Amino acid sequence: MILPDWPVPARVKSLMTTRRGGISTAPWASLNLGDHVGDDPAHVLANRARLRQHLPADPGWLRQVHGNKVVEDGGGEADAAFTRRAGTVCAVLVADCLPVLFCDRAGSVVAAAHAGWRGLAGGVLEATVAAMGTRPAELLAWMGPAIGPQAFEVGDEVRQAFVDHHPETAAAFAPQPSVAGAKPKWLADIYQLARVRLNRAGVTAIYGGGRCTYREAEEFFSYRRDGVTGRMAALIWLA
Repeated sequence: MILPDWPVPARVKSLMTTRRGGISTAPWASLNLGDHVGDDPAHVLANRARLRQHLPADPGWLRQVHGNKVVEDGGGEADAAFTRRAGTVCAVLVADCLPVLFCDRAGSVVAAAHAGWRGLAGGVLEATVAAMGTRPAELLAWMGPAIGPQAFEVGDEVRQAFVDHHPETAAAFAPQPSVAGAKPKWLADIYQLARVRLNRAGVTAIYGGGRCTYREAEEFFSYRRDGVTGRMAALIWLA
């Protein structure tokens, strides 16, 4: 597991799982926490039980749909959750998409967001910041492992989804060689895209970033790399 390195208040607790430490077999080996990816349900339950040993309560698992809905205290169809209640665990599942954890400097509210490119472009980070009800300048954000800028190839429609709204995000896309007549392809830096969106929302204390789920195959699940694979979790709560 990864313990996020960010200067949070003492009562804010957070962690990120890797693919190591569970009982699932290939292609979900081994700490798969997703119950929607074809793994043996008994293995998923056993893996979640292992995770539960590190938590004060069961996480409020979300049904993630690559949108921008934020719920309080977790559960239901959404891509982010926040809480002000001690012992309530906010969690998101990922396998290339960017997990972002939030807290305020006072240690009174925390949140977790699932940000693939659709969620980023749709404003899931901004919606999470707004839902937390705290001045953005008082928030800290940590970006967990996601698909890196050397592996995240996207089409021109993805680039336009960002650049049309925030021209400065053009710097997060590197053109790929293409054959005549083919549609343009780009390598996207999801970390840079998230920083732009967070900065525009008023959040400037941003940590993490830089790990690549696609290239670090022994540490992380990657949907883009493997297709059928497991899911990792990013979790945060108030003690």
